[in-house]
Amino acid sequence: MSGHNKWTQIKHKKASTDAAKSRIFSRYARLITLESKKSGGDVSAPSLAAAITRAKSENMPKDNIERAVAKGISKDANDLEQVSYEAYGPGGVAIIIDALTDNKNRSTQEIKHLLSKNGIEMAPQGAASWAFAKSPDGLLTPHEPLVDMTDTDEHKLQSILGELAENDDVQITYTNARGYEHTSE
Repeated sequence: MSGHNKWTQIKHKKASTDAAKSRIFSRYARLITLESKKSGGDVSAPSLAAAITRAKSENMPKDNIERAVAKGISKDANDLEQVSYEAYGPGGVAIIIDALTDNKNRSTQEIKHLLSKNGIEMAPQGAASWAFAKSPDGLLTPHEPLVDMTDTDEHKLQSILGELAENDDVQITYTNARGYEHTSE
């Protein structure tokens, strides 16, 4: 009777929650590193302070935050670039994908492959951004009216957003679909 051991069940549950936390923490660490680099390590700079606040809201440990800030101001910090990709998904939903990458060509090809695998082509810059406004906290909010989706389109969109969330470079994905305004996990 394998799989009925309480310790085994706890171990598997812990492994899955630890993997999810690790993915979230690494995204925030990259964002904090980029913002630290931009602000020269000044934690009172609005963009860095906002990134740290968002990381703390996800219970990111203080040591990890301090390490990311220090990495951003060190001389051997890798060159992270913030890139944005646009596409139109199932049901005509506008999708904007924000990513942090150290290799723009690799990330572009990965995102393009992931989208084409799901029957979506990348749109040129500005093609989908008209459907969003930038809020004071730096996030995008979709303009009204939001797109209502059929069940099949909603299932396809969930699948695409799930695959994008698994990509290490993707920070956050915005859509103008009702109920899916932005996802980052």
